[in-house]
Amino acid sequence: MPPVTRNLLIANFAIFLAELVVGDAAIQPFALWPLGAGFAPWQLVSYAFLHAGVAHILFNMLGLYSFGSDIERVWGPRRFLIYYFTCAVAAGATQLVFSAVTGTEYPTVGASGAVFGLLLAFAMMFPHRKVLLLFPPIPMRAPIFAVVYGVIELYLGVTGTAEGVAHFAHLGGMLGGFILIKSWGMRSR
Repeated sequence: MPPVTRNLLIANFAIFLAELVVGDAAIQPFALWPLGAGFAPWQLVSYAFLHAGVAHILFNMLGLYSFGSDIERVWGPRRFLIYYFTCAVAAGATQLVFSAVTGTEYPTVGASGAVFGLLLAFAMMFPHRKVLLLFPPIPMRAPIFAVVYGVIELYLGVTGTAEGVAHFAHLGGMLGGFILIKSWGMRSR
């Protein structure tokens, strides 16, 4: 496993274990709070290391491992790390805009925005690779998988389905990743 992917996995699991020990004491200073409701600048990064439960961290880390390993091998550790954190910050910034527009005041946690950015990068870098959906187990090409997930997130976000999930943050991670890939002038393999 490439070093940055491995270290991100270790950091996420270690912080999750610490979060289990300290409980809500980690949420107040490190979750992403809306502007005016406890927001601090470092939260644009720290929120991506907190998770709302075992399933939340397991699915996010599965995505980090599945998509991040190949991307890091192609791009190298430095570029991969820049990309990962750009997606996390873009996701957080999108969530801040969404919170300001809708007036929601709940905190956001999780690496999902960064992982959605990794999904997009994987689809763009490896357009002929197949990805297996977990539920139901349907194989599909990576770009189709990314578009399906993006459309589902947009639908859930617009309709307000699955309340409490930062659907627009997920889309923001994808958008931030897309802009960065295009600015780097990268092409698929």
